[in-house]
Amino acid sequence: MKKVGLKDIAEHVGVSIALVSYVLNGQAELKQVSKENAEKIKRAAEELNYRPNQIAKSLKMLKTNTIGLVVADINYRFSTGITRAVEAEAKKANYTVLFGSSNESEDTFEELVNALINRQVDGLILVPVENSQPQIKMLQKSGVPFVLLDRNFPEIQANHVTLNNHKAAYDATTYLIKQGHKRIAFFNYQTTFYHLQQRNQGYLDALKDNNIKFQEHWLQEVKSSDRAGDIKRGIGTILTHAKPCDAAFFATDTLAITGLKYLNKHNIKVPGQLSVLSFDESEAFELFYCPVTHLQQPLAEMGRAAVDTVVGLIDHNKINRQVSLESKLVKGKSCRE
Repeated sequence: MKKVGLKDIAEHVGVSIALVSYVLNGQAELKQVSKENAEKIKRAAEELNYRPNQIAKSLKMLKTNTIGLVVADINYRFSTGITRAVEAEAKKANYTVLFGSSNESEDTFEELVNALINRQVDGLILVPVENSQPQIKMLQKSGVPFVLLDRNFPEIQANHVTLNNHKAAYDATTYLIKQGHKRIAFFNYQTTFYHLQQRNQGYLDALKDNNIKFQEHWLQEVKSSDRAGDIKRGIGTILTHAKPCDAAFFATDTLAITGLKYLNKHNIKVPGQLSVLSFDESEAFELFYCPVTHLQQPLAEMGRAAVDTVVGLIDHNKINRQVSLESKLVKGKSCRE
């Protein structure tokens, strides 16, 4: 059975396609369509069993009530938590969320962004990947409403919702120092990401402000391609040094999980031999023999702020908003009291 379109109705009534469109989109009065013609068009649409093409209608109305969300890796707690938070907030604002996972791939990130734009989403919430600055700049030129979430690029003035990573790392390191630790190792990815670099700086500043002289081997940079190997070597370095470290602070949950696996395998007692603190939390921590002290990110608040920002951009076109939120230290039993 042939699908009835605007053209069929226009030919049946003997009017233009534009006139049919105005009437069926509720713009008859605005476009000064006569009541007689409006009635004929509505009657013809009913007789011909016309069913509106919602995609086409959305294009005409310039709104689809959808928001595109791209996360870094859906397998991790942070990504699933953020996705749930964004979906919950978007639903309150009558938006549906279409989402995808870039898996930290620059090419996949670009493909997802383009696919979502082609789906005519009203706005985008993006957790960018490394080296995705060209894509972000392209979005700025295109005028598509978007907000960066969790990660941002300081050289690009874009709307973003992030954590105050410097303060979080600073406060966590200070906590370890107050617990009596003097030789604190910090494990972080070798990366150009600004938010992770800020964690490095927060750690270093806390040491400096507490008159602890930083030792080069305390900062262990891990390649994502060899996380297990680099952490194994790093833990070996900090524990076999003439003055071994008494605490290890991991900059992400993935690093912490890998570190805890190694410590457990080699019977290195936590916190007896080494205190452990993780930047993020993970369900895997529940499998460890003692609760892991960690920094908890405000996922619900981040999701709310991201949706509020992108909806504001959609509705008002121009808005300048940079949101910086704070984490909470959740004390477990993995740090020496």
